[in-house]
Amino acid sequence: MSPSSNFFRIARPAFRARHFFRPKYNGARFQSTAANPEEPWLKRMWNSPVGLKTVHFWAPIMKWALVLAGVSDFARPAEKLSFTQNAALTATGLIWTRWCLIIKPRNILLATVNFFLGCVGVVQVTRIGLYQYSLKQKEKEAQKSE
Repeated sequence: MSPSSNFFRIARPAFRARHFFRPKYNGARFQSTAANPEEPWLKRMWNSPVGLKTVHFWAPIMKWALVLAGVSDFARPAEKLSFTQNAALTATGLIWTRWCLIIKPRNILLATVNFFLGCVGVVQVTRIGLYQYSLKQKEKEAQKSE
């Protein structure tokens, strides 16, 4: 028998064990921070599962830059906007809004920023669509007048 087959014979029960692929769950992982309302707000936010020291807080804060960039594009003419980019932002915002409400712990801050990202994308895609529609109408009028 080769040494590699001995390894798999010995290791096989470990790979079959259910706990091998799943992290251990202790019930206190997602407990509410409202258990002790006498704590100061900053301490509760710091120790929260979606608090200041987690990605659940900082990812939405950074994503607001995309929303602000989209809002600043409201001042740009529609011919300079990218349809594919704004369609992607719309889809991303709408899909992730739903996903943020499904995952545990629910991340309301991230759902909010994604909702607004989707709204900004819908406005921009509508502006681009109306601009392209008006170009086609002008083209038809120009062909009729010839």
